[in-house]
Amino acid sequence: MPELERPAGPLTTTVKWRFPSVHPEGRKFAVAAAFITLVVYFVINHALGWLCVGATIWVAAFFRDPVRATPRGDKFIVAPADGLITMIVKVPPPPELRGPEALDDGEYTRVSIFMSVFDVHINRAPISGRVKRIAYVPGKFVNADLDKASEDNERQYLLIEGADGLKIGFTQIAGLVARRILAFVREGDTVEAGQRVGLIRFGSRVDVYLPDGVAPRVLLGQRAIAGETILGIVGLDIPVTGTSQ
Repeated sequence: MPELERPAGPLTTTVKWRFPSVHPEGRKFAVAAAFITLVVYFVINHALGWLCVGATIWVAAFFRDPVRATPRGDKFIVAPADGLITMIVKVPPPPELRGPEALDDGEYTRVSIFMSVFDVHINRAPISGRVKRIAYVPGKFVNADLDKASEDNERQYLLIEGADGLKIGFTQIAGLVARRILAFVREGDTVEAGQRVGLIRFGSRVDVYLPDGVAPRVLLGQRAIAGETILGIVGLDIPVTGTSQ
């Protein structure tokens, strides 16, 4: 995927908006939708064909893969998903992310990001480091906005360990219409913060577990942008405050 240039010195260039590309995983769906649209338009009914045109555009837009500008720094933990911040709670880590070489026992701040069918569904690495664990768990497909979705729904756990030993775990959770969770990386891979690491087809949720001593830098009701929004800063335990308007 094309990336923005990153000059070594001060930023002096102008960045222009460009139409997001369609991720390769979604191109087959867009092509299939376009083919069905042509058949409906020329064989069945023109009016119905125009409705299919709208559906084809939506399919292509769902798999859009925009370029993101990720802030660099060993202390930054960035959002792995686009969407609405729906829950911020203190919880123990899930068993799939717990262990001697994974997350320690104790409480973590779980930040839940709900992705509607209109959000970008490409998931990105919250920190730079090595992928230590990927664990897939089959399950139900209840509303991903519910708290019990973290334990009941089909989901996939990922754990990344930074060079300084910081471990960040996050969970891709299927929703009512999501039917497949994909990982673009494998255990042992090295990733950069903001790198594309997975995809969930259609409405779903991502939970991020911030360790002790890291206060969330986002608010309930705020919209997160994958690879850009800073969820937490290591060593900063002062929660951000604000109001919804």
